[in-house]
Amino acid sequence: MTGEPLVARPRSSMGIADYGLLGDTRTAALVAADGGIDWLCVPRFDGEPLFGRLVGGSEAGTFRVGPAGPVLAVERRYRQHTATVETTWTVGDGRLGLTEGMVAEVSGRLLPGTLLVRRLSAEGAPVAAVIEFDPRLGVRHRRPRVDQRRWALVCQWGSLAVSLRSSPELAIEPGRPTSITVTPGRPVTLVLAVADREPLVHVEPAAAWALLGEDEERWREWSAGIDESLPFREHVVRSLLTTRLLTYSPSRSPVAAPTTSLPEDPGGVRNWDYRYVWPRDASISVSAFLSVGKADEARGFLAWLLHASRLQRPRLPALLTLHGRHVPAERELPGWPGYLDSVPVRVGNGAAGQHQLDGYGWVIDAAWAFAQAGHRLYSETWRAVRGFADVVARCWQEPDAGIWEVREPAHHVHSKLMGWLALDRALRIAETHPLRDRQRRRWQAARDAIAAEVRTRGFDPTQASYVRSYGSADLDAALLVLPLLDMDDIDSPRVHGTIDAIRDRLSAGGPLLYRYPPGRDGFPGSEAAFLPCSFWLVQALARTGRHREAVELFQEMVEYATPLGLYAEELDPATGAHLGNFPQTLTHAALVQAALAIRDAPRP
Repeated sequence: MTGEPLVARPRSSMGIADYGLLGDTRTAALVAADGGIDWLCVPRFDGEPLFGRLVGGSEAGTFRVGPAGPVLAVERRYRQHTATVETTWTVGDGRLGLTEGMVAEVSGRLLPGTLLVRRLSAEGAPVAAVIEFDPRLGVRHRRPRVDQRRWALVCQWGSLAVSLRSSPELAIEPGRPTSITVTPGRPVTLVLAVADREPLVHVEPAAAWALLGEDEERWREWSAGIDESLPFREHVVRSLLTTRLLTYSPSRSPVAAPTTSLPEDPGGVRNWDYRYVWPRDASISVSAFLSVGKADEARGFLAWLLHASRLQRPRLPALLTLHGRHVPAERELPGWPGYLDSVPVRVGNGAAGQHQLDGYGWVIDAAWAFAQAGHRLYSETWRAVRGFADVVARCWQEPDAGIWEVREPAHHVHSKLMGWLALDRALRIAETHPLRDRQRRRWQAARDAIAAEVRTRGFDPTQASYVRSYGSADLDAALLVLPLLDMDDIDSPRVHGTIDAIRDRLSAGGPLLYRYPPGRDGFPGSEAAFLPCSFWLVQALARTGRHREAVELFQEMVEYATPLGLYAEELDPATGAHLGNFPQTLTHAALVQAALAIRDAPRP
């Protein structure tokens, strides 16, 4: 990656693709190509931002470690099969390197819940560098109470405290850049520790560096268990690592993304808070983990869902907090300028109160995949699944908000298909789990009724395709799940017609797809290409025997990854810019499923 000197670039011009993900399975930081951590919430993904410049502007704080002068080139990569990022800047006759990561495994040891380690090193010649440490907590960008100790800088906001240690010791003052010279053979290590409602544990820099190395070995071990024969294995491993980093380890629940209000339409209002758990997206991740033999992740999520849904059961909420509670009401943050002036910046999410029928299908399908892999559901888990299936059998005829959370209910065909899937997979689980005959007959009757109605009211013969909703001529890329369901025969003209119609009429150019016709969702502004849809198209092509097309499309899609192999939710077809909250769990899970579909596809 090369370009104009980073120090000359205004922060607002940093593209979303310029950011890398650092994570510890409890929270995550986004670090820019200039070494600036511009987003980190503490102590969890959905906590208050400690560094929020990404959407809060210069008053929201940052933690930049990088070159002080103009750079000639930048190279970035993850250390193979780890969560550690390496950035190297060419500066005059020297090279300045930044190696950084967060320590995931802290249980059973006297360690802080968040431990960020950053090390600067030089090659060839001494390099002038700068450290800008400016923590500002929360919505009001509160400055800390500072305690400058001999061996650590401590910043406090009530019950939250952070410490910054360095080796060699540096006189770092919050809000003021610190200039240093990094010489070859004498690295500079910085360690940030965070404590919330607990004692602040200070970790000596050499010990923190060793802990990061141990964490790397654990990630390599974890990655080594992934099938060596997988097509596009390196992309799959990176996506699985990303998904795992975004899974909140205390509850095993994956967040949709670690950010809020990164715009789907720059300068527009399509800015949403994704720091919560959508059971639909999480279930897709579970299926991806199961398919590569990571059963612990699937078991953990199902246990979390059982606990999280208990207060609203048998209803399945559209989204939940990391701890399974109600998502806060959606509100706007006054004075936050937003990324690329995209306002409002929001916290909370209004979709929490929506009825989304498709979620039941995704969740029960994940439970079926778990059972199919030879794992029996606990009796309480099966009881919850039965309750979900009963809701579908009772409510499938009602309109819902649909997968895309359009805030006007309709009879979405995709939702009906997923209702069919929920009942079909529940019936399959019942072949090896107890179920009353009366309940079985009710599910069978509802499943067959859904299929009959969808075939009659959800199909447009003039387009040879299923459509977005009853009475509409619009297409919907979510219908690419059709060949995965087994409702229609996989060789049916309806299945192939739907795939071809979506590929043709929702094309955004090349391998990219719109999720529905742009401008048809009731929100102002434009719609970009939705990245998971392209991977769903790969799945659909592979499943229907079009192996060569699937491989070619996948190859095109991996070219759209960021330099670090990450994906947002959407992509601007005109510029190739990543848009929306980042990185996106759903996109990475869809990539994994697409590669698995290619692996399992019938060959010509």
